Amino acid sequence: MEEKKFAENIYDILIIGGGPAGLTAGLYASRARKKTVLLESLSVMGQAQMTDVIENYPGIERTGGFELIENMKKQARAFGLSCEGGTVTNIFSREEKGTVIWQAETDSGTREALSLIVASGACPKKLEIPGEEEFSGRGVSYCGTCDAAFFRDKDVVVVGGGNTAVEEAIFLTKFAKKVMIIHRRDRLRAVKILQEQVFSNDKIEFVWNSFLEEIIGTDKVEKVRTKNVKTGKDKEILCDGVFIFAGWKPNTGFLGEVLALDEKRHIVIDDNMGTGRKGLFACGDCCRRPLHQIITACGDGAIAAQSAQHYVEGLKGTAYE
Repeated sequence: MEEKKFAENIYDILIIGGGPAGLTAGLYASRARKKTVLLESLSVMGQAQMTDVIENYPGIERTGGFELIENMKKQARAFGLSCEGGTVTNIFSREEKGTVIWQAETDSGTREALSLIVASGACPKKLEIPGEEEFSGRGVSYCGTCDAAFFRDKDVVVVGGGNTAVEEAIFLTKFAKKVMIIHRRDRLRAVKILQEQVFSNDKIEFVWNSFLEEIIGTDKVEKVRTKNVKTGKDKEILCDGVFIFAGWKPNTGFLGEVLALDEKRHIVIDDNMGTGRKGLFACGDCCRRPLHQIITACGDGAIAAQSAQHYVEGLKGTAYE
């Protein structure tokens, strides 16, 4: 079969997202010698980059999130991956001679490709409580690794009981005088090894069975008000900072009605990272998965790249039969 040619400006594979899933997809696609471009937002830091210490990535005993991502990017680029900065605002498709061409519209222009891999990750959930938006950047933060140094010898509160909340609380003790963890239950959800570390840290205190009602201050955060879920009583806690780790929501707002999303706005995928649309694949934390970790995102990215590779080779008539 004669190879089908497409315009030079049309990539084989276009990847949205520069986290572990996107970079792994880029690595595998580039090793397959597919013309691949990865678009990453320069204004939004990914979850992995926001993590101070990673110690559960196989083969690497301990590393920083930013360092791990930079190494992934360097490795993928060495095989020919092109990385560009740009926030994707919309995706579209058009037909050219019976072939679907995917388009990603960014703040710096539009890119086209025969296949598209969405690896846009997730961002922190907000509590949507009084004072949260008002004091964002003035005491309210969603990243301890980013902002801990601003709270040296200060009292801060951490909201949440999962792995991220506990990891960030431990990191904050390197700077803060006291860290108070506010959690709506009477036990943590974090893995046991993190619980061992947090319970043994004498700079950390706990406010159990409580949730944050309001963040209060004038020019900056001065205190918070909590409510006990069992007694219904309010309590005010003096603090200089509030670090919120209430979970993550997928970065899928730019997709519009292009893809099927579940009730939490995750992309619904099959075993091959397919979305039900020709040439459109997804991987990582923007997808509905039972576990969201760096290692699972990498696995997703590898499968998505292989699926996209086979799809493109089928279109071009170069598939290995």
